[in-house]
Amino acid sequence: MSGTDPGAAGGNMDVAWFRAGVRAWLDANDLSPAPGLDFGGQVAQLGRVRRALYDAGWMRYGWPAEVGGLGGPAVLRAVLGEEVATRDLAEPGIYSMIEVLAPTVISYAPPALAAEMVPRLLNGDEQWCQGFSEPGSGSDLASLSTRAEPRGGDWVVNGQKVWTSLAQFAKRCVLLARTAPGHGGITAFFLDMESPGVTVRPLRTMHGVDEFAEVFFDDVAVPGERVLGRPGDGWRLAMDLLPHERSTCFWHRIAHLYSRLDRLVAETAEPDDAALGAAYLALHTVRCRSHATQRRLAGGARLGPETSVDKVLLAAAEQRLFDTARDLLPGTLELDGTPWRSEYLYSRAATIYGGTAEIQRNIIARRLLDLGKD
Repeated sequence: MSGTDPGAAGGNMDVAWFRAGVRAWLDANDLSPAPGLDFGGQVAQLGRVRRALYDAGWMRYGWPAEVGGLGGPAVLRAVLGEEVATRDLAEPGIYSMIEVLAPTVISYAPPALAAEMVPRLLNGDEQWCQGFSEPGSGSDLASLSTRAEPRGGDWVVNGQKVWTSLAQFAKRCVLLARTAPGHGGITAFFLDMESPGVTVRPLRTMHGVDEFAEVFFDDVAVPGERVLGRPGDGWRLAMDLLPHERSTCFWHRIAHLYSRLDRLVAETAEPDDAALGAAYLALHTVRCRSHATQRRLAGGARLGPETSVDKVLLAAAEQRLFDTARDLLPGTLELDGTPWRSEYLYSRAATIYGGTAEIQRNIIARRLLDLGKD
């Protein structure tokens, strides 16, 4: 994975310096997690990694000075996350949430609020969550029914969210709620999770991890200054946020999957070159696509529906990789407690979370290929 610098095509000479510096620092500062961490331990390890990298300055590169950053191109964050994922220092899915939530708050929160809050996420003091999905509106985000009503200068939220990653550990939530009918009637809030009326119930997934939760809001008061953007900007915020899930986050995920392919090759007693080659080709394809996305980000381009292609390719590559592990490591996936079993089960959701494969293909057909609605 380290053979391709995501910003190299943009002529940015800082990337090679940054990568070399990060690697040297990580070689000299052991941030390896303790073996056998449960999910709570993984979240604590994530905070430890962020704190160490922030104090050393590495976590601050690629972020604007207004929120405690040291500047430089956003691609430096992709490089840092790649090194973290390759070394298994933090679970890549929860590490990468920073790439979704911090840019959103920087873009939509009042500047003083962003300056106060974003450093707390970067330095590991806080975890945040994203309150979008609901029991009746997963991929159909526009149908959400959680409501926020004005009360004086504040808002009062009632409703339910589900599949909310890290909700039981989160201090803040980027929340979407309905304030009027239609797409223009969705408003985004930056809500404190310790507010009275917030109830969090973790959900155990089939791979045995309480990563997600359902969250209930019963007359939860949100100060007026915690609206992100203006009332009615929620849909626009969501459309800006979702491509971030498929850009730098995916670069981190791909690095993690390459490390798993290396492990599979090392553990396979009787290698099947065709199967391993197919898994490598799938990963290489999505890496090339993600590299193009990183180049667009480095050039200041706005991401849009084309990132649905990244999502389809990554989901297919991830499932192919773990299907290959199932075939080449007979019996391993059936044994409780093996990392392969847990990751294989998690990979089954790759075509569901973040927008189902069917929804992504519809977006590609309608918005990129102009094939109409039929």
